[in-house]
Amino acid sequence: MQITKQIAIFLENKPGTLARVCDTFAKEKINIFAMTTSDTVDHTVMRMVVSDYPKALRVCEERGTLVVEDDVLLVEADNKPGALARIAHKLAAAKINIEYTYCATAPDQKSGLLVLRVSNAKKALKILNL
Repeated sequence: MQITKQIAIFLENKPGTLARVCDTFAKEKINIFAMTTSDTVDHTVMRMVVSDYPKALRVCEERGTLVVEDDVLLVEADNKPGALARIAHKLAAAKINIEYTYCATAPDQKSGLLVLRVSNAKKALKILNL
């Protein structure tokens, strides 16, 4: 479990946008560890945890793309019913808000990676490490 940086990239919502971002990151040897997108009518926000966020920030900014960074928690959690509920209850008891989360796990994996954007990352890390 750790606190890391997430980048959020604001782009047009049209075909080929994700492909161009992935091509650019591949060319720059930036690996994408986790990603989620949310869309509106005319734009999308791509949130990513990447292997080299300072480089990703620079690459986006050089292309005139709006990009921001945030602290998020990376939590390796058990891939079984109730795992996320236990995490959510611990954070709620400590009055830490979960602003959003994204995760993925293959069905046969014993654990998966959970990305949490919370109201207080340092306090959440302490609470979840107890």
